[in-house]
Amino acid sequence: MKPKSKILIIAGSDSSGGAGIQADIKTVTALGSYAMTAITAVTSQNTTGVQSIESISPREISKQIEFTSKDIKPDAIKIGMLHSVEVINTVLKSLNKISVKKIILDPVMVAKGGTKLIDNRSIKILKSKLIKKVSLITPNIPEAEILTKKKISSADDMIRAAQILMSLGAKNVLIKGGHLKSRIMQDIFFE
Repeated sequence: MKPKSKILIIAGSDSSGGAGIQADIKTVTALGSYAMTAITAVTSQNTTGVQSIESISPREISKQIEFTSKDIKPDAIKIGMLHSVEVINTVLKSLNKISVKKIILDPVMVAKGGTKLIDNRSIKILKSKLIKKVSLITPNIPEAEILTKKKISSADDMIRAAQILMSLGAKNVLIKGGHLKSRIMQDIFFE
């Protein structure tokens, strides 16, 4: 079977398999596409929380992205956990070298158990440089709140947050509404 497309996933590893690069590989494969990876960090975690995070060196992340893409040109890139200024800047440099147009940013900032996965300096770089580079940003409500510095408790708040993200340079925004306290789950898409 020929894959529909080749997707490069740049993200952290989740040892429990419930999130991160492992979940992305499963999704890409289930959709009939070919998954390639560049791992940014290795975590020790399970369903109760994150025990530790071991960073991969920016140089190694860059090599993973560029060497893989030299041989297998990705049709699209999906970015997950970028936990430091150095990692974000490295990924930006590599993206410029491989010039792929379809880039999705899932700005992973907090693990389900509440562990913060990114620092404030990194959030600032993500907002000022990376958002402008991607085709689509897909924050959940807590991530959208961090990026916009606005509390989100309704669909109207989600719309306002999407507008703020667009003003930061996002081309398209999908805010995932699973964290809203509502009987009906709503996602908001802006283009």
